[in-house]
Amino acid sequence: MILESQNIEFKESWRDEYQKWICGFANAQGGTLYIGLRDNGEVCGVQDAKKLMEDIPNKVRDMMGILVEVNLREKDKKQYLEIVTDAYPYPISFRGKYYQRSGATNQELKGAALDRFMLRKQGKTWDGVPVPYLKTKDLDNATFDLFRKYAKRSGRMEDADLMDDNHGLLEKLRLYEGNYLKRAAALLFHPDPEQYVTGAFVKVGFFREGMDLVYQDEVHGNLFQQIVKLMDLLCTKYMKAIITYEGIQRIETLPIPREALREALLNACINKDYAEHSPIQIRVYENKLEIINGGVLPEGWTVETLLSSHRSMPYNPDIANTFFRAGEIEAWGRGIERIIMACKNDGFSTPEFRYDASGIWTTFKFEYPERATIQSGQKTTQKTTQKTTQKAIQNMTEQQQAILSFLKGHPEATRKEISESLSNITEDGVKYNLSRLQELGLLKRVGGRKQGYWQIIE
Repeated sequence: MILESQNIEFKESWRDEYQKWICGFANAQGGTLYIGLRDNGEVCGVQDAKKLMEDIPNKVRDMMGILVEVNLREKDKKQYLEIVTDAYPYPISFRGKYYQRSGATNQELKGAALDRFMLRKQGKTWDGVPVPYLKTKDLDNATFDLFRKYAKRSGRMEDADLMDDNHGLLEKLRLYEGNYLKRAAALLFHPDPEQYVTGAFVKVGFFREGMDLVYQDEVHGNLFQQIVKLMDLLCTKYMKAIITYEGIQRIETLPIPREALREALLNACINKDYAEHSPIQIRVYENKLEIINGGVLPEGWTVETLLSSHRSMPYNPDIANTFFRAGEIEAWGRGIERIIMACKNDGFSTPEFRYDASGIWTTFKFEYPERATIQSGQKTTQKTTQKTTQKAIQNMTEQQQAILSFLKGHPEATRKEISESLSNITEDGVKYNLSRLQELGLLKRVGGRKQGYWQIIE
């Protein structure tokens, strides 16, 4: 028995308005409309079948400019029609409106959904649309400097390209469409992208049980700035760290691995549907953190697709390419896998992922690995450590104090960058003093040489 599905629809009799379903099939994956069948697939027959076989193709051609195949079928001596519609590579409208088959329903496309549909049919993406009045001089020089630093460290761009001016760099990143900058350029490098993209910010809120909002923040700026600000805000204000000590070394353990959190934030910013005017939301509770991104998965994808091996299909490929060149993401469709592995490697459970009409949800449950459990007698250790640390601070040299002061504002700085900023110390001197500060328990290296940063132990 035939059943209604994504590609099949039943109607008991023909009405001209049913051309909406043909339009919906043409704008999706194609499909078949049966005339003379009840909803359960039972044949009820159709009157004037032969006349309809002539009328329907002509009406569809005149109204929508497409061709359909109409076949006469018979069962139990009852005739019914089979109208086969192919998928079309360009948008099809019926009486000035656009319809698309989704699941077992036919939907009229409006607003952001219509914008997505039209762009996809034209082979374009939202972030690749040109912005007429945006100029290179309007963009943020500090963000360009930050990108060059990231890209040089990642090794994913030639040094000569990074030495080019901002206009040339934007061309190398393919952020121009003809003579116009793309929307991606505004989101990545403009100091206030909300002038061009409504809702291009992030809302963060802390909630008690019962959904009572306790306090909230908004994070604005371009996407590079947003990631930096969000990591600092979430790790210092919204999540509580367990403090432990190994000798005189102070260790802060968050309820979420930093690497996993950063990867999740990057995924949300890169794959958000910015045609939707609502911002990304981050809801923090006593026991969990939720990231709600109004994103849209590729057609036919589910959460199971994300959790399995899949190719990279970012919703905003120009934005994704720039973050890839900066070394912030990979280009292999492994974002979710990297989040999961970061959690497992640090002894955390796997986050939950959900996809519904509101977007893509990523939920981290708060927990502290066994190594971060506060041991008995820790208070005594902390007091002893605090005295030792105070003594170490008193014994610091002026150069060491200057290095610590610089690293407070530039935790990702390299030895060369520290030396260039502090003119009275060589790169070898920086290396020695960094080692000495670590021995004193005043400084800690978090992560590797390329992706890590310096953490000051207070």
